Amino acid sequence: MMQHEAALRLGSFVAVLGALAIAERIWPARGDARPARRQLANLGLMLINTGLLRLVFPVLAVAVAMSVHSRGGGLFGLMGLPAWLEIGLTVLVMDAAIYAQHRLLHTVPLLWRMHRVHHTDLGFDVTLGVRFHPLEMAFSMGIKLTLVYLLGAPALGVVAFEILLAAASLFTHADFAFPPRIEPWLRAAVVTPSMHRTHHSVLRHETDSNYGFLLSAWDRLFGSYTPRPLRPEREMPIGLRQWRTPDELGLPALLLQPFRAAPVAGPAPARFADKETPDA
Repeated sequence: MMQHEAALRLGSFVAVLGALAIAERIWPARGDARPARRQLANLGLMLINTGLLRLVFPVLAVAVAMSVHSRGGGLFGLMGLPAWLEIGLTVLVMDAAIYAQHRLLHTVPLLWRMHRVHHTDLGFDVTLGVRFHPLEMAFSMGIKLTLVYLLGAPALGVVAFEILLAAASLFTHADFAFPPRIEPWLRAAVVTPSMHRTHHSVLRHETDSNYGFLLSAWDRLFGSYTPRPLRPEREMPIGLRQWRTPDELGLPALLLQPFRAAPVAGPAPARFADKETPDA
């Protein structure tokens, strides 16, 4: 399996992306999946990240895992756990780490400059799941490499997590919603598109909530869970108030955005009443 892990990751990514793109067309939650210029910028970032990072760092993470694990290094090496438990704990611990990292990206101003590229999209569809600045990707991969080394994580656990994380990033940003009778049951276990959509609200207190990617438990455990947005999902403005013009949201501008100060916030999006004006 390890000989084909790159092909496995790519194949699963393409399959999930295709399935969700079809689902968005059949069961749209907002209609944001309609062809638009913003999607070209998102896919452009994906191609850049694929060339610079996605093909290098995951392979390096697997190499680190195989090296440390074969020597019995890291925390798991000291504990002598069965292989199945090491794999499960690898996925669990790394998912918790991604949650913590996500909170840091919203809390530390320098890190927010990188992460706000993801939040300046004015729509919400599956292409938003690949809209990340290369600096943020490098930062995230550095954290994962460190964690793999400290845990002595098995290579299979690392590959499993990378596949799940990529699929979850696409799934949670998809422009569809589950029926009301199903949504609460799913949300009790995993992050759903509706749960994560609140995280992309233009309202700051909603943006700073629902940080999870895979398991929804972390937001409940650490007090960052918002059950529903102030506005209905279909009407909820997406993005940040400071970045709303086309010139600021093209691919070249997105690559330069972390190095620029935020422009002065414009007026509240029209779908907000005065008493609901979002902050920056």
